Amino acid sequence: MTKLNLDPTRTALVLIDLQNDNVHPDGAYASFGAAAHAVEQDLLTHVRELLAWARAQGVPVIHNRIVSYPGRPFGGSNAPIFQMIGPDSLRLGSWGAQALDGLEAHEDEPVLLRNRMSCFNGSGIDMLLRNLGVTDVIVAGVWTNMAVEHTTRDAADHGYRAILATDATSSLSADWQHAAVSYALTNIAELVLTSDIVES
Repeated sequence: MTKLNLDPTRTALVLIDLQNDNVHPDGAYASFGAAAHAVEQDLLTHVRELLAWARAQGVPVIHNRIVSYPGRPFGGSNAPIFQMIGPDSLRLGSWGAQALDGLEAHEDEPVLLRNRMSCFNGSGIDMLLRNLGVTDVIVAGVWTNMAVEHTTRDAADHGYRAILATDATSSLSADWQHAAVSYALTNIAELVLTSDIVES
């Protein structure tokens, strides 16, 4: 077990894109492999464990969701990933953009919306974390090689101790997952298991 020495008063849990379209077997990206890999990772079990731990410890939880806005291509077309989102997938207000069953936010847990990859781009999360005096950010959610990786990098760049719960993340396949957690992120974040966090 990795000894993390977490201070609950200085730690936050950031949950990324745990939405129906991204993970549910009936979601828009199931055909890409996203739902199957979430099952392979036992993603929902691990995220629920992290949530239960954070709530019991008084650790703030911030939910971050990516959405597409109807009517115009507000997500842009400057990169292929943004062209994949919308106009119907992850559409604001739709079932696909909603939280997975059982992972809904509590009243004291902000839900931030964005249409970029990183949670630090366009959501106001940095101000919320600093207002709480947070120094350590635990990241979990989907997809590991995209929003999770971007957010983890930005957390480090913003001066936070970045901690990635690798088994509480999933991607489109085991290959994408391996690429995300086996190379550059090893120099960015502490890569741990959910058990390392909840038993710390």
